[in-house]
Amino acid sequence: MTPNAASASSGSSGPSRRSFLASTAVASVAVAGGMPLLAACGSSDSDSRGGTTSGKNAKKLLPAYVASNVVTPDIPSKNGSSMGFTSKLDVTTLKTSVPKKLGKGGKVTIMSPFWGSPPKSDNPYYTSMNSLIGVDVQWQNQDGNTYDQKLGAVLASSDVPDVVVIPGWNMGGKIPSAIISKFADLGPYLSGDKVKEYPNLAAIPTDAWQRSIFGGKLRGLPMPASYVTNIVPLYRKDLFDKAGYQLPKSADEFTALCKEITNARAKRWACGDMKWTAFNIFGVLSGSEKALGWNQVDGKLVYRVETEEYLEALEWTRKLFAAGYVHPDFKLGKSQATDPGSKFGAGEFLIWNNDISNWYGQQAAQAAQNPDFKIWGMDLFGHDGDDPTLWAAEPAGIFAFVNRKASESVIRDVLAVANVTAAPYGTKEWMMTNYGVEGTHYTIKDGVPVKNDKGNNEVVNAFVMVASPASTIAHPDFPDVTKASVEWQQRMGAFTKKSSFWGLQITEPARYTNLSNDFEQLEDDIARGHKKISDMQQAVSDWKKQGGDKLRDWYKQLLDENGSAAS
Repeated sequence: MTPNAASASSGSSGPSRRSFLASTAVASVAVAGGMPLLAACGSSDSDSRGGTTSGKNAKKLLPAYVASNVVTPDIPSKNGSSMGFTSKLDVTTLKTSVPKKLGKGGKVTIMSPFWGSPPKSDNPYYTSMNSLIGVDVQWQNQDGNTYDQKLGAVLASSDVPDVVVIPGWNMGGKIPSAIISKFADLGPYLSGDKVKEYPNLAAIPTDAWQRSIFGGKLRGLPMPASYVTNIVPLYRKDLFDKAGYQLPKSADEFTALCKEITNARAKRWACGDMKWTAFNIFGVLSGSEKALGWNQVDGKLVYRVETEEYLEALEWTRKLFAAGYVHPDFKLGKSQATDPGSKFGAGEFLIWNNDISNWYGQQAAQAAQNPDFKIWGMDLFGHDGDDPTLWAAEPAGIFAFVNRKASESVIRDVLAVANVTAAPYGTKEWMMTNYGVEGTHYTIKDGVPVKNDKGNNEVVNAFVMVASPASTIAHPDFPDVTKASVEWQQRMGAFTKKSSFWGLQITEPARYTNLSNDFEQLEDDIARGHKKISDMQQAVSDWKKQGGDKLRDWYKQLLDENGSAAS
């Protein structure tokens, strides 16, 4: 998730990773987090142990952590939250985090997913960044919507760019084994104290670096994320306050609230598709990556779909649909065409299950036309009214890799690029990376940088993909949203647990790659009443027979041999 990305209106009935990343031109926000539905990895059995290094072996590979003291956040990270910045930016007092150019003037080609129309290669943003870094970066931007196809073709060829950005959701099929065979070990340049040559990389949290170990080597440059769930039940606080609605503290109270809100004749419904919130309030293991769905309970590994909590969450979601509390667009699957953002803004439904970035994205998009508009994040609760049991997302989900054939000078130039793009908020390097050149790409209005059309066209989807600072939320135009977003993460972080394989790169054997593919569609069919809970129970039984139990044994052996990275 790019540090300056926010979706002003999600393009699907649930959170969409691609629409989110595509929306960097819509609003500027410093957010990093892992989206749901990331595809798990698959590769040949020969690489089935790749990327599972933990414990003492991992400590030998990991860069030393040296916290940055260049800029102090207004709200420090706590319980796995992002750090927050609420202060207005004074561009005349921005700090410098890279006092001298580390680049040696070489040329570096970078292939990365891009959503939208890529700018010309000699545009002012690219040339200014190259001048700042001291490296001639040549971008090979590829359509983010079809990136997996291009990625497969390029990695199967002998013509691999110097750097390739690979999001976690593109790590299917043979990609994990290609990562291990095609990309360089960065350990000789970054492990231990060696990283101190690149202070902004040294300030990247250790958990994110742990996720960058593939095939027993430190190969990735990570985009760190808060491990707190990024799915928030956003609600129309302005309309809640006006009507006197009380926030629910249990699943039954939520259902009762939905009944109170819904009036189909008046074109008002309570909510959108609440499946992902249901998983959270019922304590279901994470579905964002296959490995996170496994957890050891009383010495036995259990997969998320086998649990009672999973079925209970689906049944609760189904009842919301069946009772007519869900906006009909979500039931009919038309939300992509009809834009749920505008209908949320119009008050047609009041609770929207969405990525935390939309807290700001929706507020920024609606505030100009509706000054009274205010959305807020509803705290997650346990379904029975007790504290919730939440499961940690991954601390990094997008990585940049360096061609294993690259010379040392090229690798050093790549690290020089990453050291600039990983600069913290409030520095000159962060401003250039995320906003471009003042006067050319943005202007400052009341202490807030505002991109113009040129900025929205050029300063997107590129340098931010190479490496990023520790997870940050910064909205100087809406400081109350910044504060509330970070504090929401902090409160939810207090209830967040790490499952057995959290923080590790797991490459499942190829024969299991597609084993769980049908569960997501079946979940949605059950929620909408097209299938029954018994259909899911049968699917789980089939899953066990078709390889689920053998996959459990494989994961158990992995855990016995490597241990857990979660602490």
